[in-house]
Amino acid sequence: MDNLLIIQARIGSSRLPKKVLMKLCEKPMLQHIIERTLWSKRVDHVMVATTIKNEDDLIANLCQKLGVDCYRGSENDVLDRFYQAAKQFDAENIIRVTADCPFIDPEIIDKIINIHMKGNFDYTSNILVETYPDGLDVEVFKFSALKEAWEKACLVSEREHVTPYIKFKGNFTRFSVELETSLADKRWTVDTPRDFEAIEKIYCALYSGDKIFLMNDILAYLEKNPWIEEINADIKRNEGYMKSIENDYTLRKN
Repeated sequence: MDNLLIIQARIGSSRLPKKVLMKLCEKPMLQHIIERTLWSKRVDHVMVATTIKNEDDLIANLCQKLGVDCYRGSENDVLDRFYQAAKQFDAENIIRVTADCPFIDPEIIDKIINIHMKGNFDYTSNILVETYPDGLDVEVFKFSALKEAWEKACLVSEREHVTPYIKFKGNFTRFSVELETSLADKRWTVDTPRDFEAIEKIYCALYSGDKIFLMNDILAYLEKNPWIEEINADIKRNEGYMKSIENDYTLRKN
């Protein structure tokens, strides 16, 4: 297996609990994300990584219903959860997607995988320099880089957010995938009720069960309906990660 995609998901969001199972066009948001990643031509296998908490039985049950592998691990040490999930498969590259991104675009996934493999990079993403809309985030990294991060990352933020060690530490080769014209001011992720309100309006307009809508379809719709973007325009990007850094500390090792 070359490319294993892991979707990071849990019920216990502090800002919008159970958001991953909120319904968009009669389907849980997580189901949409799974189905959209399955449109990728370069991903060999899709799985979900959730926690061992009882409340996340709901996620495991949905995965079972959809026939998708689900690994259950640590709630807070998400880096360990990813590593243990990835270890189950002999994959050279890991693709990280989070379950608050219901517009995740399989063509962008494939583009980043292609660049990553052609350049033989350790880490490739469209978030090193933010030019894509918030909510189309894709990270691709070698399993060997994940293993080194799992062994060496000590900061709580590095364990909770999976890739900071790979992005900013270690002797890794990295590549940033960027748009010529930045769309970083667009917010297409779900962290708050207002985010969901905006996303729901777009889904109701564009979703069809027999085909998939992509980034350019969303942009075209928003060009005709710019008022939708005003619903959540004032919410800051990466707010959770910023708070994590503010409260950072080094884990003690025995």
